[in-house]
Amino acid sequence: MPTRRASLPRSALPLAAALLLLPLTACGSETDKGDPEPTRSPTAAETPRPGDQKVTLSWKGEKRVYTVHAPPGYTQSEKLPLVVAMHPYPADGKEVAAISGLNTKADEENFLVAYPDGLNQGFNAFICCGSEDDIGFIRTLVKRLTGTWNADPARVYATGISNGGDMSYKLAVELPDTFAAIAPVSGGYLGTDAEKDSYMPKTPVSVITFIGGLDEHYAGMNAGINAWQKRLSCEPGKPQRLRNDIRKTTADCRDGSRVVVYRLPEMGHSWPNGAGGTMSDPKAGVNATDLMWEFFTSHPKKVS
Repeated sequence: MPTRRASLPRSALPLAAALLLLPLTACGSETDKGDPEPTRSPTAAETPRPGDQKVTLSWKGEKRVYTVHAPPGYTQSEKLPLVVAMHPYPADGKEVAAISGLNTKADEENFLVAYPDGLNQGFNAFICCGSEDDIGFIRTLVKRLTGTWNADPARVYATGISNGGDMSYKLAVELPDTFAAIAPVSGGYLGTDAEKDSYMPKTPVSVITFIGGLDEHYAGMNAGINAWQKRLSCEPGKPQRLRNDIRKTTADCRDGSRVVVYRLPEMGHSWPNGAGGTMSDPKAGVNATDLMWEFFTSHPKKVS
């Protein structure tokens, strides 16, 4: 499985230079409130139950698929947190499930995980991949999980790696009042839309992110998270030095959100201490899955 965006690599240069090297840029979109409800295919009706279940629906003329993982003992009577986990390009939901180990974590900690499949193995994030309405698709997915599966609307979170990490940032901005926190892994707040000062969350969304110093995309990802914090008037505390020279920064923002950044100098384009696969780095020095879940549990949706 390739670990990069195939024919559409990110630039490791700052944001402005990245735009010159990346001709395919995802178009920005506001929340598509006027979109019709999806037409479900005959195989789309899901029966909430423990374990894995693949769901298919028709969204704007395309067959879209996502897989739901529910922990043992799951019943609809209990409102559980929901994590939407998004894969790299080119891949599908199975790949990020294998890399992250989120199913095991969900079974231990009692939460739901949804793995959407990007069309043609990618998501329409900032600089890659395609032009599909993935914002609308994931909005519909979350509505079904908070409705049919009784997921807790106050505890809906997003994570992803690479293209899926980029998509986490896009969801935070373009689906206001949906996600309480996001955890991009080796992903960035990049591209034409992200360069606009007005392009930022309109409701509080906390962030924990992991970026590798050996990642060829480090410069762009680092510039992006710095821009995010500047726009939200975040006040950083003193950086912490961890083992392997990892630097952790924590910033509290004007809207009540928090931003935690792990900069891992010896890691490439990977998931820190993931469960397996070519994009997992077992020697990264921190466990991203454990840390993001701890962060999520501490950051439910802010009540206005």
